[in-house]
Amino acid sequence: MLKERLLFKRIEPYLDSKEAIVITGMRRTGKTSLLQFIYNRIKSANKLFLDLENPLNQKYFEELDYERIKSNLEILGLNFSAQTYLFLDEIQLTKNLPSVIKYLIDHYKVKCFLTGSASFYLKNLFTESLAGRKYLFELFPLTFPEFLLFKESKLTLPKNSRLVTPSIFEKIATLYEEYIQFGGFPEIVLKKSVSEKKKSLSDIFSSFFQAEVLRLGDFKKNKIIRDLMIILMERIGSKLDIQRLAQELGIARPTLYDYLAFLEGTYFIKLIRPFSKSKDVEIRKMPKVYLCDSGLANHFAKLNDGLLFENNVFQNLRIKGEVNYYQRKSGLEIDFILNQSTAYEVKITPHTTDINRLRRISKELGLKKFRVVAKKYSSLKNVDYGFLL
Repeated sequence: MLKERLLFKRIEPYLDSKEAIVITGMRRTGKTSLLQFIYNRIKSANKLFLDLENPLNQKYFEELDYERIKSNLEILGLNFSAQTYLFLDEIQLTKNLPSVIKYLIDHYKVKCFLTGSASFYLKNLFTESLAGRKYLFELFPLTFPEFLLFKESKLTLPKNSRLVTPSIFEKIATLYEEYIQFGGFPEIVLKKSVSEKKKSLSDIFSSFFQAEVLRLGDFKKNKIIRDLMIILMERIGSKLDIQRLAQELGIARPTLYDYLAFLEGTYFIKLIRPFSKSKDVEIRKMPKVYLCDSGLANHFAKLNDGLLFENNVFQNLRIKGEVNYYQRKSGLEIDFILNQSTAYEVKITPHTTDINRLRRISKELGLKKFRVVAKKYSSLKNVDYGFLL
C-alpha cells in the first residue's frame, strides 16, 4: 500500500491547476511512489502513467511532429477532447520533453505530473520552455514523522519539547537512533534486518553513480568524481577549501566547481554558505558540505555520533527553507541559521553554557529565535530534539 508523503499536502492545492507539477529529488527518495499516489487520487479514468526509464516509452515522445506524439498517446488510451491527465516518471531521460509538455498544455490543456531525479538538468531544460507553466516541488528522504508512518509505529510525537518527559523520550529514542543510523530512504526504512539495510544503502550509492554520474554526467574522468564523492562524505560538516581540494584531486578549480555543482544538482550533497547580510560575502567565503542522508553518511564514512547527528539535523532543516552557518574569526560559530531568522546549535548533550552562548550571538546578529538541538534528554529550556524538527 502506498503511503502518503508530507510533500503531498503541499502539492494537493495544485492538483486542479493548469500548470504542470514537477517533482524532483535524489534517486530512490520515493518520487515514483508519490507520483503513483497522486495518480490514484485522480478520479478521472482519462489518465496515463508512463515510466520513461523504459526505452519503449521514450519512443512515444521522439517524434518531430508533436501531433504524432498526441496520436501515440491517444492510441494508449487518452481522450484529448476531455480533461486529460498525463503522468511521466524520470523525464530527464527524454531530451525534447519540456517543449512537448508545453505544446500539450497550450493546445490541449493537458494536466501533467512529472518527476525527475536531477534538478541540475531539469532547471536547465525547463527554464524557458515551461516558464510560467509549472510548479516545482522537491522530495527529500523521509522526515522522522514519515519514518514512523513507514514503520507503522503507533507512537505519537509530542507537539513540542516541553511535553517530552524522560519516559516519553525513552520510547522515542530507540526509533530515532535507527533513523539517524540508517537514514530516511523509504526502501531502507522498510527493510527488516541490519544486513538488508546495509546492502540497500550500498545499492543506492551504486545506482546513483551508474544512473546519474555515468549516464547523465558525461564526465571525462569518472574516477575523479568518484574520489570526490568519497572525500566529501568523510568531510561532512567541514568547510571546503576549494584550492586545496582541487590540488588533492589533481584538477583545475573550474572543473571542481563543475563537479560540485553536479553533485549538488543531483541532490547527493548540499553546500551551505556562511550567514551574512551581504550575498557577495556569502559567495566568497568557504561553504560547508552535508550529505543528502545520514544513513548514507554512516554507511560509507563512519562518522562520529556528533557529525552524524549534525547531518541528520541538517537534512530535516533544509526541507524548511534556506540554511546557512555562521562563524567568526575567533572560531565562535552557529551550526545552522534557518531562513536568516532562527539559530540552531547541535549538541549531543547540551549545557547551560551552550544556550547562553547561542542566545548572546543570536541577539548580536539580530536573529528572532534560537534553539539548541539535543540528541540526549535534557531538562533545560530553549532545547529541542532532533525528532521534533
